[in-house]
Amino acid sequence: MGALDVSPEDITRGPIPRTLVVLALPLLAQNLVHVLNQLVDTFWLGRVGEVEVAAIGLNFPLMAVMFSVTAAATVGTQILVAQRVGADQERAARRLTVNGLLLAFGLGIVLLGIVLLAGEGVVGALGAGPEVGPLAVAYLVIFAAFFPFGTAGDALERGFVGWGDTRAALYINVVAVGTNIVLDPFLILGLGPFPRLEVQGAALATGIGYLLGFAAALALATGLRSSLQLTMADLAPSLADQRALLDTGSPVSGQFLAAQTARVAIIGVVATVGGAAGLAAYTVGARIATVAFVPATGFGNAAQSMVGQNLGADRPDRAHGTIRTGVAIAGGTLFVVGAIQWLVPGLLAEVFVPTLTETGFALTVDYLEILAYSYWAMGVSAVLLAAFNGAARTRTGLVIDALKYWGIRIPAAAAALPAAYVVIWGVPLGGLDLGVHAVFWAVTVSNVLTAVGVGAYYYRRHERMFHNAATEASEASEAVAD
Repeated sequence: MGALDVSPEDITRGPIPRTLVVLALPLLAQNLVHVLNQLVDTFWLGRVGEVEVAAIGLNFPLMAVMFSVTAAATVGTQILVAQRVGADQERAARRLTVNGLLLAFGLGIVLLGIVLLAGEGVVGALGAGPEVGPLAVAYLVIFAAFFPFGTAGDALERGFVGWGDTRAALYINVVAVGTNIVLDPFLILGLGPFPRLEVQGAALATGIGYLLGFAAALALATGLRSSLQLTMADLAPSLADQRALLDTGSPVSGQFLAAQTARVAIIGVVATVGGAAGLAAYTVGARIATVAFVPATGFGNAAQSMVGQNLGADRPDRAHGTIRTGVAIAGGTLFVVGAIQWLVPGLLAEVFVPTLTETGFALTVDYLEILAYSYWAMGVSAVLLAAFNGAARTRTGLVIDALKYWGIRIPAAAAALPAAYVVIWGVPLGGLDLGVHAVFWAVTVSNVLTAVGVGAYYYRRHERMFHNAATEASEASEAVAD
């Protein structure tokens, strides 16, 4: 076994700090690849113009909403596979992976149909102007055409992560994202024999990457890895398995939807009060902020698998130890990342979008500085939410994110709107006319308050929660064995 390989025995019996870090390292690399993927789109379209950057910025939350819907299948796969592997029910884990893939692909097809029927109307409802709107619709339609393959690949990837084979997940993403990175400059700028497709080229490069990533995931799952190995015998569609995946994953899907629909609403506020300059600034900030999600999501996913396997093995003490370690590492790492961003916001803005107007540049610098204050909170929250998800308490995460986004962030962001922005039944409604900076601060404040609140809640509830979850996982494994 290599230095970066982790066995189920390591997860349930080995030293927690080393196991968590080794399990997380491929996920950190995978997330870095994802960050590079998003930044490359912004980087090359930044050479085209501010309007093109705003167009993909408008799509970013819409695409995230689509992935949120399919999270019921993908995250459900990771959680249940981890618990089955921890309980030595590997055949059941393989069958769950297959059904997660089928469910994810089916949901992707449904979402493609919705985009074709209503995509233009949704983009228009977000307040996109005549310059940004058509470009945003063109990107969204091409992206949606490849989306079913992207989400099916995600389900297989999550199966590997639940098994503890995070290196396989890294390989899948390297193929998908590497394809996009290589194709972006050719398809966006029309280098060599390729046509200059600009925004549509960015979408096409992403879609081809999804298709090849799915092919790589199938290859790994059918013989190239020694962990999750699917055969024709595992190709057994099961309504019971898919119901179990939906029961576990739907609250996570709702959790993600609470976040992403809030981001869609915020995009509308930014477009209204900040125009193209504000929308470009928000887009650049959001893309650069994905750097913070590298350790946050990496340690969160690693902790989620460790918690699930240890509860499946009836080790709630190790589940709590995993969360303690993860909070310290992720929170500390992201504090450093935030400090670096706070020191050089202007440099980051110039590197990624040199075509920003003077107003757009100033707003981007402000947003990057404000975001940096809450990076540590992103790391802490990601690991704490992994505790609830790994224990199959996914509804808790749904409530937490609903409060974070709709209870804190949206009301705070609404203060940016003019005082009488809309009139409903003769009553003028709006905000405090504070401008786009109110939106920037709403993001940071909601991140910090959530980390503090969830930390307090976890401290009070973790012992009982982990004990009950371990009992339930044991009963479920016995039912599968029977």
